[in-house]
Amino acid sequence: MSPDPTDFPRDEQASWRLIRRYTVPRWMIERSAEHRRAGDWAQACAVCMVDVDFTVADVAFTHGVEVAARLEEDLGHLVPDLLRWHLPRTLGGWTALATGEVVVLAGYGAEDAQLYVTTPAMVKGPQRVELRFGKPDYRHGGFRSAAGIQDWTVVRHLWDDRYTHELRERIGGGPDRAPFFHSDGTPRDLAEVPVEDPGPDDIAARSEWITLIRERDGLEAGFAAAGIELDLSDVKVSEWRNTSARPILGQLAFDLAGLDRELRRVTAETRAERWLLPGDWTSRVQIERQGDRLSVRVIDQKGVRGKPLLAPAVWRRLPDLDLLRVGGVEPRHLHPLVAASLFPRLPEGDEPVGPPGLDDPRSVRVRCRDSAWHEMTVREGRLDMPHSEEEQRREQAMRAFGGAVSGCFAVQQAWRSGEGRLPRLLRTQRRELFLRVENGDSENVLTLLDAGMDPHVRDVRGRTLLHTLHLMDHEVLLPRLLKAGLDLEGKDRQGRTPLFSVVQDGGSRALVEAMIAAGARIDVTAPTDAYSQMYLSLAQTIRRYKRRDLAFLSRRVLAEHPGIGDTDWDEWREDEDDEDEYR
Repeated sequence: MSPDPTDFPRDEQASWRLIRRYTVPRWMIERSAEHRRAGDWAQACAVCMVDVDFTVADVAFTHGVEVAARLEEDLGHLVPDLLRWHLPRTLGGWTALATGEVVVLAGYGAEDAQLYVTTPAMVKGPQRVELRFGKPDYRHGGFRSAAGIQDWTVVRHLWDDRYTHELRERIGGGPDRAPFFHSDGTPRDLAEVPVEDPGPDDIAARSEWITLIRERDGLEAGFAAAGIELDLSDVKVSEWRNTSARPILGQLAFDLAGLDRELRRVTAETRAERWLLPGDWTSRVQIERQGDRLSVRVIDQKGVRGKPLLAPAVWRRLPDLDLLRVGGVEPRHLHPLVAASLFPRLPEGDEPVGPPGLDDPRSVRVRCRDSAWHEMTVREGRLDMPHSEEEQRREQAMRAFGGAVSGCFAVQQAWRSGEGRLPRLLRTQRRELFLRVENGDSENVLTLLDAGMDPHVRDVRGRTLLHTLHLMDHEVLLPRLLKAGLDLEGKDRQGRTPLFSVVQDGGSRALVEAMIAAGARIDVTAPTDAYSQMYLSLAQTIRRYKRRDLAFLSRRVLAEHPGIGDTDWDEWREDEDDEDEYR
């Protein structure tokens, strides 16, 4: 019953599991719902880190009251936490939103009258999205979208509460159950799954049959079962290179059972009959309809101009359903609106439906130097271990003189430095903290600190909480972290101070000013990346990333600390425009 690992890569499975636990916390879902019930869509967006850059009054002035009324109606039904739940992700081990994406939610009769969202420009930057109104541009924010503009006007069930009940049907489910599951969320037994085509009347059973054919018998068999023509011919992309179609098509998680049905919806809405999907750097996947015939093939990158992009939300299997099948998530841990649609008879439990909350800190047993087993626990703001202060001072002195550390002291050093091995439970607790940090979950980070989490812990890149402060609510956390004794000049494994990290990774001007006011030095340098020998100053980094909002800091660094940073950088950098702006 589980998907073939080659069909659902382990790294993608692991990423989606973490996404579903950490990126849209339960408190965000519940608070957003409270604001929506009160009719305050703007505050619901604010809770979900969705920045709105227009007002309905402005839209009424520029596009008329009728368009403004339709827009306001849609905004009243927008579920920003559900939107965040379904937005495309970077994956490959990351839980961050895919960068540079433009997702159109609704159109109002004109090219410059569309409601759309834009995702962050940086994987390591703040995970905030912007809700905009106007003409979408795939080059928003100075960054060109790798995928173009995604059309979600045909998948309103992913963000509009008037349509969320359609999810089960849209992923190939039947009147009362999703594929591979009963209506209460329990998995169907292998004996209940069809071994031959059940026919078009039982939609859920036919989805199961086609999916299992694909997983068991391969790509060609799956497409054939779905009635979709598949062309696996190699593509000639240059005089000296051909691209093989099989690996490109094999890595795409097609919802084969529902692809034809969904594309008929798209054609009815847009009149389009030819679409593009991602391929590799030389090619794209093309889906084409000719009458009742649907075909899929790989084409040369040169032939893509003028063909619309088909959003993954249309052609991809629902990640939640894949995770449920492999045991990567429980039905009750899905977004409440997703769970309600997929499992209409999901039984009530002690806890509300939604992503799980925080785990209680647990002790870990460590074999110490004397071969005894000691318990270590994160509590009262530190990693607690059964050694006296005198023993710890003696160990620190030995370490300062180059002595080897082991046992409890080696674990403590790895915890505070980010280097070395940690027991699995401590790795899990550290990962949970920094995953919440990376997704901007300031509330649960504060809850963890209140529960005794050590604020001095570092992640595997040697970053402290100060290095990642640009991802969270710095007004609350900065004073608390400084009071706890975190060092504003402590460097991560790349050699960056917290201020340098904040500047490089997209931190706001307000945070930069707050860190400088707290005493952060501005005469610092750091390498351009983990492997570079070229060290840049803050002024050079600001120019490199076009941080016009931080031009004031660039000018101050140049005035107070002239000559710092690698002078070779100025000779080879590509961007010479607006140089005076930073001086």
